[in-house]
Amino acid sequence: MSKRTTLDQRRAMHAWDAVKRICEKGNTVSADYKREAKRLPVRIQTAGLGQSLGFLYAKSGGDKDAKSLLLKDLEKWLLEERGFANQLHGTAKDCPILRLIIGGDAELLRRTTGESLAYLQWLVRFTEAEIKPD
Repeated sequence: MSKRTTLDQRRAMHAWDAVKRICEKGNTVSADYKREAKRLPVRIQTAGLGQSLGFLYAKSGGDKDAKSLLLKDLEKWLLEERGFANQLHGTAKDCPILRLIIGGDAELLRRTTGESLAYLQWLVRFTEAEIKPD
C-alpha cells in the first residue's frame, strides 16, 4: 500500500518548511514575514491577487526582505509545486508569478487566487505557531 499525500497535506508541508526557513533568518525578518503573511489574504480578497502581489513586489527590498521572501514562497508553491509554471509565457526573471497573472485568462486568475488563499491559510497558522512576538 502506498502512502499518498493529499493536496492539503502538501500545502501544509510546503508552508511548514517555509516558516522553518524564515525562523532561521532572525527575529526582525520573521516578525515582518508573519505580519505580511497575515495581511496578504485580506489584500487578495479586497484588491485581487495581481494587485496584492504587485504591492509585495514593489515594496520588497531585496532577497532577505520579508516581503520578498513571502512573495518567493508563494511563487514557488504556485509555479513549481502546483504546476502553474507551464502556463507562463516568455521569460520572467524579475517576478514570474506576476507575469503568469498578467498574461493569463480569467480562469487562471481564479485558480491561482483560490490556491493562493488555501496555501496562505497554512502559512498564517504556522507563522502564528512558530514566530513568537517579541
